[in-house]
Amino acid sequence: MKAITRFAPSPTGYIHIGNVRSAIYPYLIARQTGGKMILRIEDTDRERFVEGATDLIEDTLKWLGLDWDEGPIVGGPHGPYFQSERKDIYETWAKKLIAAGRAYADPTPKEQIDAYRAECNAKKIPFLYRNFRPENPPEWQPGIPLRFKAEPKPYTWHDEVMGDMHAGPETEDDIIILKKDGYPTYNFAHIVDDAEMGVTHVMRGVEYLSSVPNYLALYEALHLERPRLVSLPHILAPNGNKKLGKRDGAKSVTEYREDGILAEAMLNYLACLGWNDGTENEIYSKADLIKHFSLDRIQTSGARYDETKLLWLNGQWIRKIFTEQGKEALFERAKGFWPDSAASFDDDYKMQVLSIIYDRLKTLSDLKEMTDYFFKDPTVDVDALVNNKFLKKMSEAEIESLLKKTIVSLSNLGTWNADSLQEALNSLLEETNKKPAELFSLIRLAVSFAPFSPALNLTLETLGRDTTIARLNSVARAI
Repeated sequence: MKAITRFAPSPTGYIHIGNVRSAIYPYLIARQTGGKMILRIEDTDRERFVEGATDLIEDTLKWLGLDWDEGPIVGGPHGPYFQSERKDIYETWAKKLIAAGRAYADPTPKEQIDAYRAECNAKKIPFLYRNFRPENPPEWQPGIPLRFKAEPKPYTWHDEVMGDMHAGPETEDDIIILKKDGYPTYNFAHIVDDAEMGVTHVMRGVEYLSSVPNYLALYEALHLERPRLVSLPHILAPNGNKKLGKRDGAKSVTEYREDGILAEAMLNYLACLGWNDGTENEIYSKADLIKHFSLDRIQTSGARYDETKLLWLNGQWIRKIFTEQGKEALFERAKGFWPDSAASFDDDYKMQVLSIIYDRLKTLSDLKEMTDYFFKDPTVDVDALVNNKFLKKMSEAEIESLLKKTIVSLSNLGTWNADSLQEALNSLLEETNKKPAELFSLIRLAVSFAPFSPALNLTLETLGRDTTIARLNSVARAI
């Protein structure tokens, strides 16, 4: 069947990785079956509404390549796609329940409801509002909350991830479907919207599982066919003992993007966070995911969030883009991540730097720290030099002597390229009788004072003859 899926976020702030995974799976099923994905903005909680959050949602989906077929911007036959613009639709469906005797106005003040709850707590029994249902509710009109009138009974259903499920009548209650402000609750609005938009697969977090009996009762009361229900397990904190939250180190998707995580890596990581295709493969493009994804391979238990794995994947994708799409493609992604010192250098030089450093990057933001010395002279730090683990057994006089021999050798080099530089470095090893770790560490530190660098001959080739000799001389004079 052609699946009609939806991603229905609330514009209440930043979009976190749990939100995004709830968009990825519906997208993959829709594309795999030749169906459609709908973007619907559930903005009926006006107290938590954040200005600009919808733009952030749309921008994040575009960045990840998760295009939608209906919804904001693109339109479609089932609009409006903002729930705040669908109040008349919800009222129409609510009146059907009133007419059928399955909904009632409830002006009971919050203080009274709190007293009912306290009474149940004192008796150590579950609080069910249906046990306190008003006997003679008034005729409903806007401004009065409207409740669904439950007719409790057992329900069975099949969840595409969790399997066959069962719940007794004690799980059903008289839930509010229209609030005092006229906006619907999630429990009611999503039922109506999914029906009107023809949604076939409803994917959401496993935390909604306990509410399914109430949803099934609403489907039944409204004479609606049940969609396929898909409960997605939690993304867990790194220690695995609770649902992932911002306090556990997880950042918003925007923050990861600003930190230099590639869209391909984020998509790859989140899709595989709780799913695998039964192979040992770990690198999946969007096309791979569309081809291999299946609901029956989603795991039933929560998946631990592991930022180390995300960084590893990002490094893999940086290399993959460079080797498969070319250095120009990666260079385009790297714009905005260079150190300030690179501002006056042309693109050709920066692309040359990227070409020798890319395979060491975990994120694009690593460029700032790892390439600064290519654009400005580093601060000479003699202590760092003489205390280096490969150099600390040498005297300062010996270090100075090695630097001067290196300066002479490289100054006399005819052609300045990677091959000739490697030959000169190998000759220096023979001449000085030093180990590569000793001599090469000295030269690398003298020209960069960085904790790591690309292959030494490539570093020197990129820096150029004048810069290399000048930096070696500066260090030799400082010792």
